[in-house]
Amino acid sequence: MHENLYFTNRKVNSVCWASLNHLDSHILLCLMGIAETPGCATLLPASLFVSSHPGERPGMLCSFRIPGAWSCAWSLNIQANNCFSTGLSRRVLVTNVVTGHRQSFGTSSDVLAQQFALMAPLLFNGCRSGEIFAIDLRCRNQGKGWKATRLFHDSAVTSVQILQEEQNLMASDMAGTIKLWDLRTTKCIRQYEGHVNEYAYLPLHVHEEEGIVVAVGQDCYTRIWSFHDACLLRTIPSPHPTSKSDIPSVAFSSRLGGFRGAPGLLMAVQQDLYCFSYS
Repeated sequence: MHENLYFTNRKVNSVCWASLNHLDSHILLCLMGIAETPGCATLLPASLFVSSHPGERPGMLCSFRIPGAWSCAWSLNIQANNCFSTGLSRRVLVTNVVTGHRQSFGTSSDVLAQQFALMAPLLFNGCRSGEIFAIDLRCRNQGKGWKATRLFHDSAVTSVQILQEEQNLMASDMAGTIKLWDLRTTKCIRQYEGHVNEYAYLPLHVHEEEGIVVAVGQDCYTRIWSFHDACLLRTIPSPHPTSKSDIPSVAFSSRLGGFRGAPGLLMAVQQDLYCFSYS
């Protein structure tokens, strides 16, 4: 494993891929502040984590002082080129990495989840209040009417995923509810049962290519549903004793190990990494 000189003892609240030079060229981290050090959003080159050139030590690209960010998202939308968003306490901040220009949008609740649409000029946000709303990126922060879409869950929204055609959105919350929404009618069209969550900030993974939805619950079980009919396909227990402090982290790939790879699920628990084949 490549030694990472940018290891930090600060809590990482959110992380996502960033495509500044090319697709997935960087990693965007939101770090909590500690003592006299304020919170920030930091862009690291992804090459830092590649061991092919151990003698090279790429420098940190840039860091922005953004205290108390709960969530972050990178934009691939031309309306917000070279921009990333951070969800704060009662505020959304959109920052241009190249120019440093910022747009601020006041909200009524903490913003815990975010994703930019690719085709439509919209930024979707999930809030602690249960509200999901979209920001029209063409509007100025001082103007009115920038909320383009509004949906509502009964608990804090922890994940929002825009689907490929951008006509549907999937969201999960702290009550364990997973819903598929029609953005044209703002109606829930499907619900995925069995997810266990009481208060945790848990991600949701949607893989349209394989037709599955994946989530890990507070009971440490990984559940896989059929995307198309919401049927529970598989339940995977944690290889470790169940503990709310050791909830597994998972990542699914349609081509695990490279272009010719097979579908598979990676699971990380404590210091261990497990691989499950999928067919």
